[in-house]
Formats: sequence, structure tokens, C-alpha cells
Amino acid sequence: MDVNDNWEEDDDEEFEFSRNYFLAKELASSAKKSKHKLTDIDVVDEQELREAVSKIEPKHENEITLLLDSYKTLYPEWRFALRSGFGLLMYGFGSKKALIEDFASTSLTKYSVVVINGYLQAINLKQVIIALAEVLWDQTKTKRRVSYRDLPKSQQPFNSQSMEDLLIFLDQAETEDHDFFVCVVIHNIDGPGLRDSETQQYLARLAACARIRVVASIDHVNAPLFWDKNMAHTQFNWCWYHVPTFAPYKVEGMFYPLILAHGSANQTVKTATIVLLSLTRNAQSVFKVLAEHQLSHPDEGMPINDLYSACQERFLVSSQVTLNSHLTEFKDHELVKIKKHSDGQDCLHIPLTAEALQKVVDKSLNQSTHDDENE
Repeated sequence: MDVNDNWEEDDDEEFEFSRNYFLAKELASSAKKSKHKLTDIDVVDEQELREAVSKIEPKHENEITLLLDSYKTLYPEWRFALRSGFGLLMYGFGSKKALIEDFASTSLTKYSVVVINGYLQAINLKQVIIALAEVLWDQTKTKRRVSYRDLPKSQQPFNSQSMEDLLIFLDQAETEDHDFFVCVVIHNIDGPGLRDSETQQYLARLAACARIRVVASIDHVNAPLFWDKNMAHTQFNWCWYHVPTFAPYKVEGMFYPLILAHGSANQTVKTATIVLLSLTRNAQSVFKVLAEHQLSHPDEGMPINDLYSACQERFLVSSQVTLNSHLTEFKDHELVKIKKHSDGQDCLHIPLTAEALQKVVDKSLNQSTHDDENE
């Protein structure tokens, strides 16, 4: 009898739970929905929010210092792993940028080091590979301990070679010194500029080159899904190290938009102006042609052929190749984007409001023209 009573009590409890569940669902569906929207939130200016974040007092500084000092005892082990042909992959909470750079500057002084900042929004991987090829070539040529199989005597300039040729060049280096290599430091190999499959394949092939070693960091929980078994265990040949630093992502975070802030128009103008002033005068003049067209035709992009004709008339470019090199530079700096015109052709568009674009033209491009006239 007691057993049956217990069963009945359990059944009553389950029924009551189910009844309450459906009553709650019914009440929720009949309740009035809020009319508030995310867009109604009064967000602050991004610059103000970043300044407020920079003033936050750090905590547990002594404990973090002791933790980082404990990692320094691992430096000989990390260096030995690299000399043995492994790659180093650092993971754990906190920025690992300072830790990896300290390791490279103190323990890899006899090796050449090339740094890739994966946290940037866009990265020109071919330029990185070219830089690596030039470093390896200069190092081995100076030491006179390298020979290259199947390479022509008159070596082509690296910037004119394909990615395949560059990777073959890096992989074919043979040295008498087995301890010779070039170290590639990749901050955030899971960053936005390196996340696509093709880039990860190239990085894996780079890591598999005989005289290349990779030291990288990851922060995204799903980062290991980038690599299959062959990439992780054979090409990258990772040694995994859990090194939480609890350090703020100050540098890395500068390149990500803040959720609780809207972009400041003044900050956008300032950034675009700085980038433009770093370009050649010719490139600035080409950008000005595009900017003037967009200001006079705000709802339309500028077809590439029209830009080429306008630049030829002003003697700014001599060929389509010259214009393409300028456009590549604009795209890399995110000054220009491609969008489809109503007739289906690709058009160039500057991702700035008319007001911001006018300020850029007035502040940087017109100022450059004025400087040229004074000269």
C-alpha cells in the first residue's frame, strides 16, 4: 500500500508540474509585448567608452605577476620544442601578446622573427610570405650555408612570384646548420583576417616548411575546428600550452567595434585621414577623383572603367595595372568597397557618409594639393 501511495504522489506532482508549465506558457503568450527596441538604447560615443574602459583599475596585479614569472621558467622548454620541429600554440583566458613577444625577444635572439597580427580585420598574407622569403634569403645568403634545389640562377623578384612558388622556395632551403630557422609569431591565428579556410591552409603549408617555426595564440573556443588531423598534427605539429594571463585585450580590442557604443563620425574621419596621408600623393589624387564622383552622385557607385578614364585624363595613371595597385591598397585599408550597380556591373563605393567624406576631402586631400602648390 505504501508503494502505491508513493506512485500516486509522484503522478500528482508530475501532473501539477505539467499543468503549471502550460499555464505559464499561456499567460506569457497573452501578456502584452514590450515595445522597447535595442535601437532605443542611448549608447555612448565609442571614444568616450574606450576612455572610460582605459581608466578601470587592474586587480590582482601581484598574483598575475607571479603567474607570468612562472611561465618564464617554460621558455627553455618552448625553445627546445621549436628546435625539435614543433609549433607552439598558446591558449587560455587573457591576452597572450605580451607573453609571446617577451619569449621571442629574450629566448629567440639568435633567430629571425616575423610577426603577424591576426587580430587585424584584413591581412595581406602574400606580403607576409614575401617578407619571410626575403628574410630567409638574406639570412642564408649572408651565412653562405644554403643551397636551393631546382632554382634558376637568376632568381625572380619575390613580389612577382605566385604563392605556390614562394612556398616551394621556403620549403626547399637546405642548410648545414640544423638549428637554423625563421620564427613566425601569429597573434590570434583565429582572428578575423585569418579565419577563412584558404588562409589556414596556406598557414599550415607555411608551418610545414623545413626552416619555418610557428608560435601562435588562440582565443576563440572553436578555433581548433579550423584544422583537420593532418594540419594540426603534421603540418602545424602543435605543442599546446595552457597559459592564461588574465591580461586585458587592450591592443586586440582596439580593432573591434564596441557593442555599447556607436562609431563617432569624427573618429571615422580622423582614421580615414591618417590612412590617406600615409599613401603616395598619386594614390591620394586617385581617391579624390572617386570621392568627388561619390559626392556628386551619392546614390551611385563609380564603375572601375569610368575611374580609369577620369584618372587617365588627369595623367594620374598610365595603365590599368597602376590603377589596380591603388585600388588594392584602398581595399586593404577598407577605404573602398565593391558593390553591384543596378545594371549588374561592379562599382567602387567609399563607405563613409557624405558629410564625413567631405571632411576627409577637405582635411587631407585638399591639404595635400595645397602643400604641392607651395612646394
